[in-house]
Amino acid sequence: MKYLITGGCGFVGSNLAFEVLRRNSELLVLDNLSRLGSGKNLEWLEKSGKFKFFQKNTGDFADVQTIIREEKPDIIFHLAGQVAMTTSISDPRKDFETNTVGTHNVLEAVRKHSPESIVVYSSTNKVYGDLEYLDYDELPLRYSVRRYPRGFDENIRLDFRSPYGCSKGAADQYMLDYSRTFGIRTIVFRHSSIYGSRQYSTYDQGWIGWFVQKAIETKNGSIKDAFTISGDGKQVRDVLFSDDLVRCYFKAIENVDATKGQVFNIGGGMENSLSLLELFAILEDFLKIKLNYVKIPWRSSDQKVFVADITKAEKIFGWRPQVDKNNGIRNMIKWVNQA
Repeated sequence: MKYLITGGCGFVGSNLAFEVLRRNSELLVLDNLSRLGSGKNLEWLEKSGKFKFFQKNTGDFADVQTIIREEKPDIIFHLAGQVAMTTSISDPRKDFETNTVGTHNVLEAVRKHSPESIVVYSSTNKVYGDLEYLDYDELPLRYSVRRYPRGFDENIRLDFRSPYGCSKGAADQYMLDYSRTFGIRTIVFRHSSIYGSRQYSTYDQGWIGWFVQKAIETKNGSIKDAFTISGDGKQVRDVLFSDDLVRCYFKAIENVDATKGQVFNIGGGMENSLSLLELFAILEDFLKIKLNYVKIPWRSSDQKVFVADITKAEKIFGWRPQVDKNNGIRNMIKWVNQA
């Protein structure tokens, strides 16, 4: 099998690329190397096996079309995108061109030149909007939503908010419609919070890794001032370790007759949900430290709670997470210490 991974030097992309190499399959990686750590991930992959690398941008249709026409990949993992909410607000045009136009370029190239390709798209829970219409219970360490005890399934209403939500949401819908209209075998994953090795976290993307980094700096005595958190720290996400995400992608491909044209909410599920405050308590216990932070106003379009109900994925292609949040955080501490 021949795999093309757009954004293949990013966090998720490099983990998927490594698995392709491990399986001795043919690998093509497309990445513009703009993300923090992408160059390091490329070097790591080059030590792991042989593959073709294209330093290109999915926003350039001519480049995307040429690669797909000439290579005709069996499977495309489309991960290239602008992933930070804050960046989408400061530069909405770039966000649109990267997420929406880039995705449409991939789909059009597949439709015209490689219609048998399977396309798996990395979407986001932000397509569901702020979820401010729900009733929340405020508990000592987290918010909860009694109406959805298992988390949110794929039937809650779409509500694109923020440039990021709009650009990813439009791409999400194009993926589903190219399956309906043109018969392209697309699969859409609406991700919750993902973390793990090869993730070079920043202030506005990759919150588990970012706060693990702050905890390690506290442990080492290298952080002098308090770090900031947006909101009150009770906002909740379900967290999914990268090894489980890799299994998810390949298991969906193995069951493509059942998964094509479908959308799945993918995350750690309710048992792997965490608020910021709960994460801090775990880090303080694991590292025997006391974190020093200050609260600043909520981020625009933040959700108080998002936890993926992963029942559909389990039912249709038999996937569930295997790495629990405590072991995942221990693994993340090891990775950040080594990075």
